[in-house]
Amino acid sequence: MSIPEKMLALRKLEPKEGYIMNSECVPSPKEDEVLLEIEKVAICGSDIALYHWNKVAQTIATIPFIPGHEAVGVVTGLGSSCSNLTLGDRVAVENHFYCGQCYTCDEGRGDICSKMDQYGHGRGTEHGGFSQYSIVKEKYCYKLQHDTSPLQAVLLEPMGVAHNGVESINVQGQDVLVLGAGPIGLLAMQIARSMGCTRTMIADMNPSRLELALKMGADVCIDTSKEDLNKRVMELTGGVGVARLVEATGAPPVVNNCFSLLRKGAQLVLIGLPKSAIHIENPLPDVIFKSITLKTVHGRRIFSTWEKCEQLIADKQVDPTLIVSHEFAFNQWQDAFDTLLSGDACKIVVDVAAK
Repeated sequence: MSIPEKMLALRKLEPKEGYIMNSECVPSPKEDEVLLEIEKVAICGSDIALYHWNKVAQTIATIPFIPGHEAVGVVTGLGSSCSNLTLGDRVAVENHFYCGQCYTCDEGRGDICSKMDQYGHGRGTEHGGFSQYSIVKEKYCYKLQHDTSPLQAVLLEPMGVAHNGVESINVQGQDVLVLGAGPIGLLAMQIARSMGCTRTMIADMNPSRLELALKMGADVCIDTSKEDLNKRVMELTGGVGVARLVEATGAPPVVNNCFSLLRKGAQLVLIGLPKSAIHIENPLPDVIFKSITLKTVHGRRIFSTWEKCEQLIADKQVDPTLIVSHEFAFNQWQDAFDTLLSGDACKIVVDVAAK
C-alpha cells in the first residue's frame, strides 16, 4: 500500500474553543501498533464539550489531541509485534483503551477499566479519528467480520453502547420505554425489538425525532412537549408502570422522574450522561417498595458487543444508518461541528477518505 508522507489532521492545540486543521507527517506504527487509513469518523454529542473546551472537557481530555472517538479504517501499516491483523483488514476502533492489568481487567471487564484511557481524547494517545491516518494499538481494533459498509461500521461504537444497555435489562417478552429519541435512544429502541420485547415506547419533545422513531419501528411515540409523560405511560400500562426502561437523555429532570414511571420489579438502565446532580423525589414508593433493578453502562463489552451488533446489522434486524442526519466531507469539518452545535442534527458522519 502506498502511504503518503503528509496527511491532514484536526487538532486541539490550545485550551480554547474550536480546532485547527494541520498538515503533518503520517506517523509510523511501533511494535503493537497499527496504522489505519481512516474512512469515516462520526461525531458524538459528548464532542460538544471537547469543542467548547468547557469544565467537563477538561476532566475527560488532555491537550494536545486529535478528536474523533468513533472511527473506522483500513490497516495500512503494522508494528513489529502485531500478529492478529494483516494489511488491508477493515477495522473499527474500540475507543475505551483498557490497560489489561488492573482489577477490572482481571475480571474480564476492560469496558470499565480502572485505568482507562480514551481514543480521541488525548488520554493515552494524541491520535483520533479526525485524521487521514491514525495510530491505534492492535488490541483496540475490532476486525469487521461481515460485508459491513464504512457507514454502518462507524456506527458500531454508539450502537454498542445502546446494545450493552438494553442487553443488561432482559427485555424479551416485556414492554420497553426509551426516554430520549437521540442516536442512542433510537438504536436502543431498534435493538430492544431485535431482542424480542413486546412493545416499544419512546418519548421525546422533538417531533422530528419521533417521526424518525416511527420509521425505525417504534410502536408508541410520546411527544412530551404536548403530553404528560407520567399520565400517558400509566394509560398505556393499565396504571402499573413500565417493566423495562432505558434512560437515554442524561437530562437530570428526566432521570429524576423516570423512577415514577416504573412498575414493581422493573429493570432500568441509565445510558445518558447527566452533567449535574440527580435525585429521587419519592424514594420509598418509587424505588425501595418497587424492588427495582438499576443498571448503568459505560461503553461496550469488549469485543462481544461489537460482534453481536455487527451480526444484527448483517441480519438486517437493526439499521444504524437511519440515525444519520448529515454527512460531510473532511474539508467541511467546521460545517459538521456547526451543525452539531445547532442542535438540529441527529447523527453526523464525516467522510475522511473523500477526495
